Amino acid sequence: MEPRILGTQGLEVSPLGLGCMGMSQSFGPRPPRAEMIDFLRAAVDRGVTLFDTAEVYGPFHNEELVGEALAPVRDQVVIATKFGFVFDEDDQSTVSSRPEHIRAAVDGSLRRLSTDVIDLLYQHRVDPQVPIEDVAGTVKELIEAGKVRHFGLSEAGVDRIRRAHAVQPVTALQSEYSLFWREPEEQILPVLDELGIGFVPFSPLGRGALTGQVTTQTEFGDGDIRATLPRFQQEALAANLALVDEVRRVAERCDATVGQVALSWLLAQRPWLVPIPGTRSLTRLEENLGAAAVELSADDLAELDHASATIEVRGERYPEAMQRMIDR
Repeated sequence: MEPRILGTQGLEVSPLGLGCMGMSQSFGPRPPRAEMIDFLRAAVDRGVTLFDTAEVYGPFHNEELVGEALAPVRDQVVIATKFGFVFDEDDQSTVSSRPEHIRAAVDGSLRRLSTDVIDLLYQHRVDPQVPIEDVAGTVKELIEAGKVRHFGLSEAGVDRIRRAHAVQPVTALQSEYSLFWREPEEQILPVLDELGIGFVPFSPLGRGALTGQVTTQTEFGDGDIRATLPRFQQEALAANLALVDEVRRVAERCDATVGQVALSWLLAQRPWLVPIPGTRSLTRLEENLGAAAVELSADDLAELDHASATIEVRGERYPEAMQRMIDR
C-alpha cells in the first residue's frame, strides 16, 4: 500500500489505519486480550501503520491493550490517542480540557501505551469552557518537551480549527465522514485544504452499515452501541439501506465488496485523507485493506456521489446527549 502524508508536518502513515475502540467497548463483549494482541500484530504484518486509541475507550483498557501489542514493533507504527475527559470513581466521564488535565492525561497515556512519546495527540471533544488557544498552547508545550509529536483535533468546527492551528499547527482532524455522512464537505474539507491539515475519518463504513452485512433483520446484542443509535432504529435503517443497495451495484461491477467500494470512494476524495475503519476480525481487516487496490472510474465515483446526494440518510449520528458534544 502506498503511504499517505497527514498534514504539512510530514506524518507518514498507511492509507488505511485501524480504529481500535471496538476491541474494548461499544460493539458487544470484549474479545480475549491475547486474541486482540495477536490481531493487532497481524495488522502490522499486513502493512497497517496507524493505530487509533483513546484513554476513554474502556476507559483505559484500550490504551493498555494497544501499548502491549505494539511494544515489539513500536518503531514501525504511529500511535494516535486522545485526551479530553475526566473520570469519577465509577469511571464515568465528563468533558474537560483544562491544561493541568491535559498534562496528567498525557502522562497516563504514555504509561499505558508503554512508550515515551505519543505520535499523534487529539483533543477528543471540544471543551466549551476552555479556550482552544489554551488547549493548543498546552499541547505545544508537550511537543516541545518531547512527549508528543503531532497535534490533532476531533469533531472540531471551523472556528476552533483555525484558532488552534494559529497557536500550534494541527496535523490532523478526526471526524465522521462516509457515503452516509458527508457534512464535512461543506465547510471542514475546504478549511483543511487551505491550512494543510490531514483528515482521518472515523466510522468510514457507517458503523458497519456500509459493509453490506447489516439488514433490517440484524439484531444488535448487549453492549452494542448501534442498538441506541437513531440511524439503526428499524424504520430509519430500512430507509438507509437503500444507499447500501446502490453501493452494491458499483461493487458488483468492480468485482469488489460493498465495504471496499465505500472505502475506495473515501480514499478518492483527498490524497491526505486516511480512514480508520474499526474491526476485530482478520478477514474484515484484509477486506478493508483491499480497498486501497480498488480503482473506481470517474463514472463509478459520479454514480456513488449521485446516490449519496439523492438518498436521504435518516436519523442523527448519536443519541441527544452525545450529539451535544459535537462542535459546530
